[in-house]
Amino acid sequence: MHPAPRALRRAAAAVTAALLAAAVGCAPQPEEPAAGTSPAGKTCEKGKLATRIGGKLTIATDEPAYEPWFKDDDPASGKGFESAVAYAVAGHLGYGKDKVVWQTVPFNKAFAPGEKTFDFDINQVSISDERKKAVDFSAGYYDVRQAVVALKGSKAAKAKSVADLKDAKLGAQVGTTSLDYIDDVVRPTRAAAVFAKNDQAKSSLKNGQVDAIVVDLPTAFYITGAEVTDATIVGQFENRGGTPEQFGLVLDKGSALTSCVSRAVDALREDGTLARIEKQWLSDAVDAPVLK
Repeated sequence: MHPAPRALRRAAAAVTAALLAAAVGCAPQPEEPAAGTSPAGKTCEKGKLATRIGGKLTIATDEPAYEPWFKDDDPASGKGFESAVAYAVAGHLGYGKDKVVWQTVPFNKAFAPGEKTFDFDINQVSISDERKKAVDFSAGYYDVRQAVVALKGSKAAKAKSVADLKDAKLGAQVGTTSLDYIDDVVRPTRAAAVFAKNDQAKSSLKNGQVDAIVVDLPTAFYITGAEVTDATIVGQFENRGGTPEQFGLVLDKGSALTSCVSRAVDALREDGTLARIEKQWLSDAVDAPVLK
């Protein structure tokens, strides 16, 4: 037997190492995350998101869809502040108007625990830590304040401060920030009247069953200007804690779309689109006395 010389063994090892290096060099290597891709691999490729219906974007809101957020109770029209915002967000995500599917979801159900049937909901839902336990929110698309509406000539209509409302019978829609302001800010001596819909709150105000109702400021302007014309805006509340209350788009908890939708909202704010839509549809709802 003639053992291979040590030099020959070294040469064979070198060739083997070279072949392994070449194989590794030809193998697919991990790519750097592409722009618009999250670390988890969730892409925001336009028109190709992981939506409920492939190739379409399902957007939910309540019925009726109130002005000035929607026009003529028709979310699909593109008219009204939130309808216009919804289509602007959809467009930024790569979904044209013909690719948007509207769905009716009651206000309180939109942010209740449980799997959602929509991609996002737009319905004047204020972002809060409590609601974030059950759902995801996009970045805020509108800074809002709450306001008090009362019939002209009533005692409540003469209120100049929060303290002046202590003895009033106040009402608001269930599950809303409006109701929170009654309970947490006014803290009236009588329990607030709670309504399933704003329509019921308005009827109660007309019929004298409540002294005043609390709604968001743009809605207050619409109510007093077009629906209950013998009512007036008593005033608006200051934001609590110095942090503006914001409406956000509601998504399923842990939705793969949340970051994409938030980026779209942020982009629309930065390029001035949200400001233009606000000016077009909410320009009249700009000012009211502040209740302190």
